[in-house]
Amino acid sequence: MRVRWRTGSWRGRSGFDKVDLYTRGTLYGLVWIAVLIQILMSVTRPVRGAAPAALIVLAILLVIAQGVCGTMLTARGLGKYLGRGTLDRRLVAVGAVSLVANMAAVLALARWTGMREFPEPGFVLSACVVPFSCAFVLIVPKWVSMVQQAAVSAGVCAVVGLLGGGRALMASALLATAFGSGMMSVTTRMSAWSLGVMWKLREAQDVETRLAVAEERLRFGRDMHDVLGRNLAVIALKSELAVELAQRGKPVAVDQMVEVMRIARASQQEVRDVVRGYREADLSTELVGARSVLRAAGITCAVEGQDGGRLPAAVQSALGWVVREAATNVLRHGDPRHCTIRLRTSAVAAVLDVENDGAPQVTAGPGGSGLAGLRERLHALDGSLDAGPAGNGLFRLTATIPLPHTAPDLTPALQEERR
Repeated sequence: MRVRWRTGSWRGRSGFDKVDLYTRGTLYGLVWIAVLIQILMSVTRPVRGAAPAALIVLAILLVIAQGVCGTMLTARGLGKYLGRGTLDRRLVAVGAVSLVANMAAVLALARWTGMREFPEPGFVLSACVVPFSCAFVLIVPKWVSMVQQAAVSAGVCAVVGLLGGGRALMASALLATAFGSGMMSVTTRMSAWSLGVMWKLREAQDVETRLAVAEERLRFGRDMHDVLGRNLAVIALKSELAVELAQRGKPVAVDQMVEVMRIARASQQEVRDVVRGYREADLSTELVGARSVLRAAGITCAVEGQDGGRLPAAVQSALGWVVREAATNVLRHGDPRHCTIRLRTSAVAAVLDVENDGAPQVTAGPGGSGLAGLRERLHALDGSLDAGPAGNGLFRLTATIPLPHTAPDLTPALQEERR
């Protein structure tokens, strides 16, 4: 499974996309920081004064090539670590060859310049190892990675000694390589582990969402079975009885068919009631459902105000649709962490506010087909719907429905505020 890169600004990305981008950026940044260090060390004044220009250019090209190869190898290694891809061994071989070629170029520069004049040979050699080791620690067991780091540190120390470096240079090379490779290994593994945890959390949320949908389908199927199962069985039995009576010429067969017709009509009405209850939105039920679904998606949801139980049925149904559509939009758009559903009622009107954070930076507009449908429902009750950014990354949806003058005043405190 490949990672889908989403375009847009940083705020337009979801939390998972941000973590994924940050983790990959960190690992790729380690590779190219090491490349930049090698390039800067290769063009210092002592190197330029002693080494041929062709050798310096060759070393820089090899460093850049190793950076490109290391980036590709790190991406494939991360996919293998997460169990979402495979790693071609040929790419690993190319990475190892580029590492050897790069280290040979650095040693050649050090040979021309002299170990005492070459700037921090151990530091440069440890930087050579980073592009390859950054992926290597992800594709091998931990103990293999530790052995590789120890071997590289000892090898760098030995090479510095063979090239004429004193004990101080050998010690600095050993410490620089060991410390650098150790920090790189810990950073890489921790970053990959964190991204793996995020993948598992996302999969768990997807599974929970699918289970919620499956549970709702089972509930609807159970309701239909309870409504139709017994009635269809009775219709089948009475139809068979009517057929037998008709074959015998009994007039009572007409009575049985009348009973079948009555049961069929009753069943039809019961099915309509079930479907109507499924399609129509009850405000109290939708408030509970929205809070449950949002919390399952990792979004804190607070419901303030009354449940609207004393509102007219038509108003409850319309506001229930608003809650359902608003919860859907919160899940689909932006990267919310908190959502507040606030119901305010007075003798004049019922006002429902749904406010969430993590809203993308978009301008207010007419909205999609869902909001258009809500406006039509509210318009039938002389209501209105306002939706748009509320500043500070907030998005607010407000539905207002006027109430009949005979409606009871449910919240006197709010009425006093209006006055």
